[in-house]
Amino acid sequence: MSSLPSHTKALVIKQSPPERKPLYHDAVLEDQPMPQLKPGEVLVKVNAVAYNHRDLWIRKGQYPGIAIGSTFGADAAGVVVDAADKNDPLLQKRVFLVPMRGWEKDPAAPESNFSILGGGSIIPIGTFRQYVAVERDQVIRSPDHVKDEHLAAWPLGAVTAWRATVVNGQVQKGDNVLITGIGGGVALVALQIAVAKGANVYVSSGNEEKIKKALALGAKGGVNYKHKDWPAQLGKLLVQHSGKGAQLSAVIDSAGGEIMGQVGKILKGGGRVVVYGMTASPKITFTMREVLKNQRLLGSTMGSHQDLIDATEFMAEHRIVPVVSDLLDGLESAEEGFNLLHKADHFGKIVIRVKHDDGVRSKL
Repeated sequence: MSSLPSHTKALVIKQSPPERKPLYHDAVLEDQPMPQLKPGEVLVKVNAVAYNHRDLWIRKGQYPGIAIGSTFGADAAGVVVDAADKNDPLLQKRVFLVPMRGWEKDPAAPESNFSILGGGSIIPIGTFRQYVAVERDQVIRSPDHVKDEHLAAWPLGAVTAWRATVVNGQVQKGDNVLITGIGGGVALVALQIAVAKGANVYVSSGNEEKIKKALALGAKGGVNYKHKDWPAQLGKLLVQHSGKGAQLSAVIDSAGGEIMGQVGKILKGGGRVVVYGMTASPKITFTMREVLKNQRLLGSTMGSHQDLIDATEFMAEHRIVPVVSDLLDGLESAEEGFNLLHKADHFGKIVIRVKHDDGVRSKL
């Protein structure tokens, strides 16, 4: 298409200087040639991108398979502006990118080698760029009720939260659910999904302000995990809201460590603890006590393409709007975003509105 520029800006990983201790790769904005479309591909004009903690881990050299020279980012939303098939019905339609490959629809686990967009040797092309070429079956139409700034905050967090909460947690209407570490992107989407399901959701955080914000999003109550007796406090909240003998049906956890022992007394027999991260400890203690109560510990990482489609249909039905903590302007502000990510006191996703050389963004 003649109206398209010949180049696109992209945020690229550059090797950390050897004298820099600790290692911290550079994030450099550079001009690259506009990608040439292959059969079956579409060109997406990127309007907004979102950070994941994975992007920070890549800069710290703490993520496997880092590829110097590749592009940052797995989350993006925009509009299809060109296609290999000039009659493609996706042209001029709003879409977001599927952030992973290798897991299409198997309900248990990936069918092949699982990988995530950007930063690595398997899929070096990430989303932190003005334009990206992608297979047309690896984009999903954007729900009309969500602007691109919010939609960029959806894909990776949503597919992880959906699998943890709905597929593995099996959260249903009326269930009592604990979501730990509220404030992160996955935990917040899990909260929004569980509330929309009609569950009674409780949260934990080390930040009282984050608990208050979670209550505004529909949580029934919250506890501060810095207090040693937080499980007892949560037990009292359960009784207060649901009556004597009330217990948790599921825990959606990002911390690991002693979570089984902490929630054991307030988790019902057969209850599920779904762990999608281990920020507190890389090990979880599981004892005969949990075995005798038929309590279940499940690992849950990301999800399938079909999971993301299902989550997005649910999002559209319930008009869920992903939570954005900070909204930055232009890929030139990327370093500010990394600094915010490093501070880790945000509530929701950090998003960049992508600027274009023509000064015009496609409709958000």
